[in-house]
Amino acid sequence: MTHEEALSDRRRVTVVGEVLVDLLWREGAHTPVPVPGGSPANVAIGLHRLGRPTTLVTSWGDDPPGARIGAHLDASGVDVIRVPDSSGRSTVALAYLDGNGSATYDFLASWDPERLDVPADTAVLHTGSLAAVLEPGADEVLRLCAEEGAPHGRAVVVDLNVRPAVQPDRDAYRAACLRLAATADVVKASDEDLDWLFPETAPAAAARLIADAGPRLVVITLGAAGAVAVSADAEVRVAAPKIAVVDTVGAGDSFQAALLDAIAQHAGPPSTGERYPLPDTAEQIRAVLTRCVAAAAVNCTRTGANPPTSAELEAALAC
Repeated sequence: MTHEEALSDRRRVTVVGEVLVDLLWREGAHTPVPVPGGSPANVAIGLHRLGRPTTLVTSWGDDPPGARIGAHLDASGVDVIRVPDSSGRSTVALAYLDGNGSATYDFLASWDPERLDVPADTAVLHTGSLAAVLEPGADEVLRLCAEEGAPHGRAVVVDLNVRPAVQPDRDAYRAACLRLAATADVVKASDEDLDWLFPETAPAAAARLIADAGPRLVVITLGAAGAVAVSADAEVRVAAPKIAVVDTVGAGDSFQAALLDAIAQHAGPPSTGERYPLPDTAEQIRAVLTRCVAAAAVNCTRTGANPPTSAELEAALAC
């Protein structure tokens, strides 16, 4: 490993967003199973398992769900900054799993961090999911991305991870996503996200609409069909590995962790005022997407959000 590669491996990704308790209710079961999670927390754990220096900036309440969340994060090994939350409550999600392992969600949600900041050595700032649209915290997330991203040479990456249950007004949800996208370098969404936000619009066309807001790269996951990425100069598609699916909970978060790890490793942070270098050629983007779909596939062979380690990902890629 060269000196430059060693330095790249120490670039920190800071993840900002909610943690929660999922009540997983599988088809045919009589009672739900409580599992701590939340998209940002799952992404942070995925990054940690890949060996990436990672900080999770989040909040939760001093209540029974919060106690479970705190124990989960302590056991994960992720560096956590717990921000004071004005509500004092933790978020609980009801996740209904069908016979194919696909989930639909409902939420008892709270996201009201008093002030968000990031570690000084942050190279990549990631957010999204409930934190992007759930007020009053969404405004604080928007401020953080605008002030602590590009002006400091950091890459801002957003995973829309659309959850209509927390904001059923489609126009308001779309507007919130586009406001946040305007602060971002990279936006990721699923084809289901875009189908809800932009009805009757093909995924690649919807990606172009998001790109018009300002991000340099838009990545769309297509489930079993793989993924597509759109940049100013390229449109790249990759297929997903063929696997036996246990369930899809956390697959998008494992994909996102691999994407963030690749962005952090791609190139050294520029000087303040310059934009963070991204994978931009078709070859570079294809290599990144191939790792991402492999990470998601590993997750789907296991129960719940369970992202791969670096060794597990390399083994999957070697198959």
